[in-house]
Parts: sequence; C-alpha cells; structure tokens
Amino acid sequence: MSKAAALNVSIERIQRDIEHLATLGQTPSGGVSRTSFSSADKQMRQWLHGQCQEHGLTMRTDGIGNIFIRAEGMNVPKAAPVCAGSHLDSVPEGGRYDGIVGSVAALEVLRVLGQAAPALQRPVEVVIFADEEGNYHHLLGSTALVDNFTWEELQQLRGREGDLLVDALSAMDWDPRHATRTALSSHDVHAFVELHIEQGPVLEESHTDIGIVTSIVGLAGGQLDFVGSQDHAGTTPMRLRRDPMQAAGSFLGQLARIASGTSSTAVLTCGLMEIEPGGTNVVPRLARLHLDFRDPDPDVLSQLEQRIIDCASNAANQYGVEASFRRMSVTAPVPLDPHIRALLREVALGRNLSVTDIPSGAGHDAQNMARLTPTAMIFIPSAGGKSHSPQEHSSWQDIEHGANVLLDGVVRLAQA
Repeated sequence: MSKAAALNVSIERIQRDIEHLATLGQTPSGGVSRTSFSSADKQMRQWLHGQCQEHGLTMRTDGIGNIFIRAEGMNVPKAAPVCAGSHLDSVPEGGRYDGIVGSVAALEVLRVLGQAAPALQRPVEVVIFADEEGNYHHLLGSTALVDNFTWEELQQLRGREGDLLVDALSAMDWDPRHATRTALSSHDVHAFVELHIEQGPVLEESHTDIGIVTSIVGLAGGQLDFVGSQDHAGTTPMRLRRDPMQAAGSFLGQLARIASGTSSTAVLTCGLMEIEPGGTNVVPRLARLHLDFRDPDPDVLSQLEQRIIDCASNAANQYGVEASFRRMSVTAPVPLDPHIRALLREVALGRNLSVTDIPSGAGHDAQNMARLTPTAMIFIPSAGGKSHSPQEHSSWQDIEHGANVLLDGVVRLAQA
C-alpha cells in the first residue's frame, strides 16, 4: 500500500464542521435551506474563510462564486492540481449531508496534507461549486468552469423567487460581468474526485461501504407554459373557460406515462409551479411548470423532451389554451474515468472496505468536470436512501470511510 495508508482524516473535525454548517440556514423541521448567495450562504463563506485562516490555507472566489482553496507552504512542484470538492448550497428544506460531506471531506484532506506534508508531485486544490442545486441554473458553478456564460445569458437567469442572478451577484459585492470569465482549460486541472452521499438505497441494502460511480445520468430542465384567458371565477361558465390550470393538471397526471413510455430509466418531475395572476377567485391566465427530466442515454433525453412537448400540446388543445416549452438547461450524461475508478477501488480495498460499482441517478458537478479532466466519484451509504429531505442521514463511520478513501485517492493522484 502507498504512503497514503499512513494518513487518516479526523472524523471529529469533520463532524464538528458538518454539525456547524447544519445551523446555517437551519429550518424548524431540522432541515437546511441554504441557497447560493443568500444570507446563509454568506455565513458559510465567512466560516470557510475562517477555516482557511486557522489552518494556513488560501482561498479565492471566481466571478460566479466558485471557491478554490489550497494549502500553502508545501514544497510541491508547480503543476496542474488534483482537485476535490463538492457544494455547500442546499435545496429548500434539504438535508445536512448532500454536498456538505464531499466539501468538508475535501477541506479535511487539505488540513491533513498541510500537517503531514507528504511528498507530492503536484498541488491539491479544493473546489466548492456555487449553486449546484440549480436555483439559477442546473449545476451553475461547474457549468461556468467548463463554458463561459455570455453576459446576455447571465442576464436571463432567475432564481426560484424570480430574482435575477446578476442582482444576487451584485448583492455579494461582486461585479457580475466577472461571471463571464470563469472557464478553465484542460491544462488547469490534472484530475477531479468528488465524495458524495449516494442519495439512494443501494449501498445500504447491500451492506456495502463504498460505491465507485461508473457514470452520471443526463439531466435537463425546462419551463412549460400553458396560457389561457384570465376571467372571473364566479361569472364565467365552465364551458366558456380557457383555463390553463386544467391543461396543466391534465399534463401533470401523465408524468409517469410520459417517462415510462420513453424509457424504463427515464424520470420526469415537476417540483415548482407558478400561477398568474394567482387569486382564488380568478381563472388564471398562466400556469407555468418547471420540469426536471433525466436519463442515462442522451438520445432518450431528446426523445423525452419531444414527448413532453407533444403531450403538452395535446393537453392545451383539449382545453383551448396555448402551450410552449422552453429548454433551460441540458447536462449530458457522462462515463467516469476508468483509471481513477480502479485506483479508488484499490485504496478502498486496501482499507478493508467493501466496494461496488454503481451508476448515479442524480446529477453532480463531477459530470461537468468530466468534460474538463479525468474525473471520478465516491459514494457512501444514505440511510433509507433518503435525500433532499430533512431525514437525510449518513453515519459518521460511513463518512469517515469515504473521507479516507478520498484522502488516499487524492494523494495517489498527486504523487503520480
């Protein structure tokens, strides 16, 4: 086994960090609501800056809010870094482990390396991605590292509450135009590894310690508008109404059929709806559905989008309204690097941990990073398969196992 076997993370330090971060944006249910660029996000960034000062690390932030952290004082040749990390934002009423485990573990890797100072051939860098959860755009921060957003694109991006991304960046005291200059080249990163909770039941049900991710699902987002006629709810006969909510309801009732009719692996979700003008005594003018759809096959993803459009058109015709679909984002499915996967399997087995290959049905920043550099992911078990929920949980032992595999893998990659 390599020298990395002599190094170990401090689970006490990791636990302290995760429990503290759970208080930033904590909700009455015990969940976490920490949207990027919110007040809770600002607190998180201040905490992270304090950690860097305490442990002799340097921290910089790019124009769209991605954070990069390195250990100073290590005698390492100048070269493209090995990167590790995840995200620290959450969905509304989310859990305390999604993204947080991978980010805190990557920070702990730097703290361990700063103390132990092993011989490395290239630096190690932590990346904390902005808005992974897609308040403004699916995988916003990592997308910006692969492809620069144009100023016109940035000006169009709005959050769940209707706020503009450029305004949110300005409120952070940043120049929003700097967010158009964030893309890295393949020469800027040697490799990327992300530790994450599985967010599903497979590892727990099979009593497996570590999942080595084989591929990440493709995911897309779109805005589906049904537009009808705004009328009085009491005086407009049902037969004369052009009610977009009826068309939206008909469409929503077909979500499972639309997905299963495309592929056995396809999924389609509407988790957010806007109604205008929004009064109980008004037949609405607009019903806007925000859709999330996924499949491991890019061709199936395209077919699924067309089925959404066709079924929406049929529902609109049935109720005499108009339907229009606007694609908001597409992130292609990707296989992960076989060489890094083999290395991670080796170091996990070297720690006497059970290992299995596993695909990811959730989207991750790693799938954008895979377009830039050799990339791999490590999964640890999720209790009951629960995620994006206050009930999300992973044991400290599982977190320690995953963090140590991340540590070993990063060191091996940085020694090559």
